[in-house]
Amino acid sequence: MLKRLLVTGASGGVATQLRPSLIQIAEEVRLSDLREINDLAEHEEFIAAELSDQAQVDAIVQGCDGVLHLGGISVEDTWEKILVSNIIGMHCLYTSAQKFGQPRIIFASSNHAMGAYKFTDMLDASALPRPDGYYGVSKVFGEQVASMYHDKFGQQTLVVRIGSCLPKPKDPRMLSTWLSPDDFISLIDRTFSVEHLGFTIVYGASANKRRFWDDRLAGHLGWYPKDDSEQFAAEFSDLTPYESAIEQGLLTYQGGVWLKAPLITNS
Repeated sequence: MLKRLLVTGASGGVATQLRPSLIQIAEEVRLSDLREINDLAEHEEFIAAELSDQAQVDAIVQGCDGVLHLGGISVEDTWEKILVSNIIGMHCLYTSAQKFGQPRIIFASSNHAMGAYKFTDMLDASALPRPDGYYGVSKVFGEQVASMYHDKFGQQTLVVRIGSCLPKPKDPRMLSTWLSPDDFISLIDRTFSVEHLGFTIVYGASANKRRFWDDRLAGHLGWYPKDDSEQFAAEFSDLTPYESAIEQGLLTYQGGVWLKAPLITNS
């Protein structure tokens, strides 16, 4: 068990789902975000931080022996906003980790780093990135920062290309990409308990029957997700049949409709 786990982006949707179970992972949990969190449990503390400010990131990383990096912009946005939160912020985090003992890091990457692949493609960790927007580009950058810090300095990181971490799928595409909160918690536990993590890429999806990602290259983790989205499949058989989802573009690319959406600009 960790002494203190840092969670960035702690007021976001994924972190909110995971928070109640993080007591299984660490004795203390340090939550950080720009938006304050007031409903703290006994084992939690909150420190606000701007991820692009090196001094503020230093303050939240110091004293932690593990990091769950969920922070940054989690949807497509302008290049200017993505640059500050997701790219400069990632660099600041790894700079801080170097200063304060190289705690293991879980980097919340995204399926959108690979979103331009067809829905019918089966991918493993050796597949080349094919981002579907600025957000996806920022996740590819983050993965490469983690890779470089591992090769150059030995910083250990788990890259999780998160599919759809929700209590249950919201559309037919998510029957392939769904990651249950319980399976994510079990992945976090394996990350901090496995003897050697190195630099490892995992596709963040549960044991879905319709899964199109292959995690055999991360077999050393010993992570075996248990949940299957098939239990929810009947909910979409009438409301959103697969034929309709294909027409909407949801089942053409692994990133859904993101590849065909126009880039967001300030103009």
